[in-house]
Amino acid sequence: MTDDSIASMLIQNAPSPAPADLAIHCRGLVKRFGKFTAVDGLDLDVPRGAFFAFIGPNGAGKSTTIAMLTGIYGADAGRIEVLGHDMRRDPLPAKARVGVVFEELALFERLTGRQYLAFCGQMYGLTLDEAEARAVELLDLTELTEKADSLVSDYSKGMRRRLAIAAAVIHAPDLLFLDEPFEGIDILAGAVIRELLKALKLQGTTLLLTTHVLEIAEKLATHAGVISRGKILASGAIAELYAAHEVTSLDELFEKLIGAPRAAGVHLSFQNQKKP
Repeated sequence: MTDDSIASMLIQNAPSPAPADLAIHCRGLVKRFGKFTAVDGLDLDVPRGAFFAFIGPNGAGKSTTIAMLTGIYGADAGRIEVLGHDMRRDPLPAKARVGVVFEELALFERLTGRQYLAFCGQMYGLTLDEAEARAVELLDLTELTEKADSLVSDYSKGMRRRLAIAAAVIHAPDLLFLDEPFEGIDILAGAVIRELLKALKLQGTTLLLTTHVLEIAEKLATHAGVISRGKILASGAIAELYAAHEVTSLDELFEKLIGAPRAAGVHLSFQNQKKP
C-alpha cells in the first residue's frame, strides 16, 4: 500500500468534526472504574446557546460525564468535542472558554471572597485590574458584597455555592457546567443562583445543568437529556421530547423513561393510634 493510499484511507476513516452549531458533541463515550462501567457508549449533542438539563437518578453517570467533558477524567473510549475542540488531542483552548461548578466545592478558604474571585480571574488570563473589577460586579450580582472581605471559611453553604458560580463565570465563558448547584442550599441562595442563570441564558451562554430539582430545570431549560446506567435514553429540545413521549413536564418524562419512585403507591401497614 502506497503512502498516498494510506493517507487517503486515514482521511476517509477520520471522524467527522462536530457541526459548528454544537457546543458539545460526544459519540460512543465510555468510562470504566475497574469492572464497573459508569458511562456506556454515550452520545450527546448540546447546541450552542442552549440551557441543557441533564437529568437522571443518582449513579446514572451525570457527574462522570461532566468530568470527562471538562477533562478531569480521560475517556476509555469515544470522542468528545467541546466548543469545536477535540478534548483528547487539543483540550486547552476549550478549557479556557469553559466554566465549571462541581457538586463538591473546593474553594481556597483562607482567602476572602474578593481575593478568591480576583485569583480565579487571573488564572483565566485576566489582568489584576480586570479580575478585581469583575469581582466587584459578580459579588454584587450574587449578593455577596457585604461578605466580600470575609474569609471563605466563614461562608455558609449557600454563599460558597454562589461564590463558586461567580468564580466559574468571571472570565465570561462560552460554556458553563453546573453539577447540582441547588443541592443543600436555602431558598435565598437558590433564588439568587436561579436569577444569575437566567441572565447567563439571556446573554447566550451555553449551560449544562444537572439537578434533582426538576421544577427549576423546567423553568430554565430549553433542552434536556435523560441518562440511566450510563446511557442516554432521550435527548433534544424539550418541546420535541414532550411531543415524542406524550408528556407535559420533565417529571413525567423522568417517570416514563426511568420509572416512578419506589415509594409511589406504597401503603403502610400501620396507622397512627390516637391516645385515649
